[in-house]
Amino acid sequence: MPAAFPWPIHQTTLANGLRVVVAPDPSVPLAAVNLWYDVGARHEPPGKHGFAHLFEHLMFEGSAHVAKSEHFALIQACGGDAINASTNPDRTNYYQTVPSGRLELALWLEADRMGSLALTQETLDNQRDVVKNERRQRYDNVPYGRWTEVMVGLAYPEGHPYAHSTIGSMAELDSASLADFTEFHATYYAPDNAVLTVVGDVDPDNVVALAERYFGRLTARGSFPAPQPEPLPRQFGAPCAVTLAEDVPVPRAFLCHRGPAWGSADFPAAEILTTVLGRGRGSRLYRALVTDRRLAQAEGGFMAAWGLMHYPSMVMGACAPREGIAAEDVVAAYVEVCDEAAQGGVTAAELDRARAMLTADWLRELATVNSRADALGQYATRFGDAEHIRSRIELLDAVTEEDVLRVAAETFRADNRIVLTYLPEAAADAAPPEPAGTEDPADSADSADSAEEEDAA
Repeated sequence: MPAAFPWPIHQTTLANGLRVVVAPDPSVPLAAVNLWYDVGARHEPPGKHGFAHLFEHLMFEGSAHVAKSEHFALIQACGGDAINASTNPDRTNYYQTVPSGRLELALWLEADRMGSLALTQETLDNQRDVVKNERRQRYDNVPYGRWTEVMVGLAYPEGHPYAHSTIGSMAELDSASLADFTEFHATYYAPDNAVLTVVGDVDPDNVVALAERYFGRLTARGSFPAPQPEPLPRQFGAPCAVTLAEDVPVPRAFLCHRGPAWGSADFPAAEILTTVLGRGRGSRLYRALVTDRRLAQAEGGFMAAWGLMHYPSMVMGACAPREGIAAEDVVAAYVEVCDEAAQGGVTAAELDRARAMLTADWLRELATVNSRADALGQYATRFGDAEHIRSRIELLDAVTEEDVLRVAAETFRADNRIVLTYLPEAAADAAPPEPAGTEDPADSADSADSAEEEDAA
C-alpha cells in the first residue's frame, strides 16, 4: 500500500449494483458514511436546469420511515456530525460522520431515502424557495457573485452538458412540476448508480452485511441516460473579452483557458502549472503583479485547474488592479506571465515546490475520515475502482518539466483565452470603448456550468 493512501480498501458490488467501498481505520472511533450518486448538473435536460441541486435539498425532506428534518435530528442525537450534501456538474453526494457503533443508523437512513423519498408539492415548493434564496445570497446579490456562471457560460457551446449553472435557473425551477422531479428521482437515484463509502473503525464484512440488509432489497434500474456531446477541440478557437459594468467596489478581471479534465493524463501537469503560476506569495503571478511591479492587489488573485471529470475542463484565474492602475494593464501583465510559462516552462525548483504543496494538500485531505470517504467515492465513481486513489502522489511525482511546458503551450494561447472584466458602473461610464477585435460572447462558446459545489445545508 503506497504511502499516498496507507489504508486497506475493500470493494464489493451487491447484486443490485450498489458498489460498497470500505477503508477500515481503527485509530478513531468514528465511521464516515458517504454516498455518491453519478448524477449532477450535466445530466439535466434542457428546461430543467437546477434539478440535481434541488434534489440534494429534497433528500432531507423525509422518506417512508423518516419525517422531515428527522435525518439531521437522529444523526445529531447519536453524536454524529458533518451531515450535509453537495452537488457539482458531475455528481451529487450525501454524507455524515457517526460514532462507529451507530453505523447501522446512518446506513438505514441513506437506504430509506434512496428507496422511498417523500416527494410532495409542499416539500417541493419549500425547497424550491430555499434554492432561489441561496442563488440570491451567493450569486445575484453579492459583488462579482455571478462571475463563474458568466465565465463558464462563455466556455462551452450551447447544449453542452456543462453549459448551465449548477445552482440552476429560477425560471426553470418555477416552471417545473412535481411529476418532473419524481421522474428525475426515478431515473437516477438507484443503487446501481451509486457508490457507498464507509471509512473508520469498522469491520468490512459487517459493513457489507449491513449494506445488504438495508440497500440489498432496493431494485436496480439497469441503465441511466448519459449525455453524449460532440468532442471539443483543445482550444476555444478564438479570443474573447467581455466587460461588465455592475455594482462592484473595485475593478476585477477573471481569465479562463480550456484545460484537461480531472482524471486525464495531463491534469497533474495542469495542477503543477497553476500552482507554480498562481498559488501563494511565492507564485510567479504574485511576484510579478504584486511584489515586483505593484500592479495588482494581494487579495483576489489566483490561478487553479478546475476539476470537471468528464470533458475538457478549465484553468481559471483572477487579478484585481491596485488603485490608479487600469484593469487592462493588470490583464496584460497576467498574460505575460502565462506566455513566459508557455515558452519556457517551469524550473526544477518550482516543480519541486508545487509537488510539495499538492502533496501536503493531499495528506491534509486524507487526515479526516469524512474527507477520505469523499475522495474514495470520487475515484470509485470516476474510474470504477477506488484503488486508483493510491496513484495520486505517484502521478504528481511522474510529471516532468517537459510535461508542464507542453501543457502550458497548449493552454496559454491567444485563441484559448477568455477575459471577463468587472468595472464599477461609474468607471465603466467613463471608460473608452473596447478595442476592435474584441469578440462578443455570443459569437464564441455560449454558456456553461460552474465547477462550484452547491451545499444543501
